[in-house]
Parts: sequence; C-alpha cells; structure tokens
Amino acid sequence: MKIYDCKVKTREGKDFSLEKLKGKVLLIVNTATGCGFTPQYEGLENLYQKYHDKGLEILDFPCDQFGHQAPGTDDEIHNFCVLKYKTSFDQFAKIEVNGENAEPLFKYLKEQIADDVIVGAKNKIAMKAIEKLPGVSKEKGAIKWNFTKYLVDKEGKVVARFSPTYKPADIESEIDKLID
Repeated sequence: MKIYDCKVKTREGKDFSLEKLKGKVLLIVNTATGCGFTPQYEGLENLYQKYHDKGLEILDFPCDQFGHQAPGTDDEIHNFCVLKYKTSFDQFAKIEVNGENAEPLFKYLKEQIADDVIVGAKNKIAMKAIEKLPGVSKEKGAIKWNFTKYLVDKEGKVVARFSPTYKPADIESEIDKLID
C-alpha cells in the first residue's frame, strides 16, 4: 500500500483520493478546535500561504478522540477555523486516529513512522505530561494528542512525524527542503 491508495471523506461526505495530490508535499494534521494547541492553525495557515503555490497541501482532519476537543459538525469546525484563524486550506471529515475505528490513512501513517520528533526540554516535558492524561493510548505508534503532524514528500514517502508541541513554523525548513 502507498499513501496514494488512500481515500478519505471530505467534510461534505464525498470520497477524495489522495492520488489527486501526487507530486505535492503534504502536511497531514489531526486537529481540534478546543485544544491548547488550536492556535497552531495560525502557523499552519502561514505555511499554506507561503508554500501552497510551490506545491504544499495541508490536510486537516478534525479529531474528537482527545478530551472531546473537536465538538460540533464538520461545517461548524470549518467555520470556526475560517472565522478565528482565517484558514484557507480545506478540512476533511472528522475522524478517529487511534483504535479499531482509526481512519485508514492514519493507520498507514503510523505504520510508516511510529514516533514523534520532539525537540527541546520544554517540549519533552509537555509531551510527558500529555502522555499521562486519561485516554491517551499507550499502544506503540499511537497518536498521543491533537496536532500531530506528518510530512510527506512529492513521491508519497512519509518523511517525518512531529509531536503536537512542535510548532508549524519549526517545520518550515523541512518543507523548504522538499519543495525545491
């Protein structure tokens, strides 16, 4: 299986094949509108504005698995992001990222890279605290919280997995390498 074999649901409920994104750099993120990391939408939008015309696509998947931090319908979540963070990248349908109902795309991503990149003592401490929260999966490769980010190159290879504490701006140098 390759990433381009995956199909996901748009927020309108239509099938979308990732094959349509061949040749693009992808940043795939599980998100939530009521999370301490929600302000990262601003950083994601900044990356999108800077690199979209050069071939970056941001795939935003709201996820309500962590502390019920993505309440509402897909449209309500989208409207919140547009109004509060002026996002212009589209969002897909709300999904689960862990467990038996995990979205196949995220199962695939976790198989490719099972551990987050966590840089800096502050980020490591924050992730240790997150890992102790109720409901956080101890399963190998499990996504620990919202705003875990996967970076995929133009050939469809998953090249990095960044922890929720890793800010979008800190990924820019990695995107820059893949865009050129």
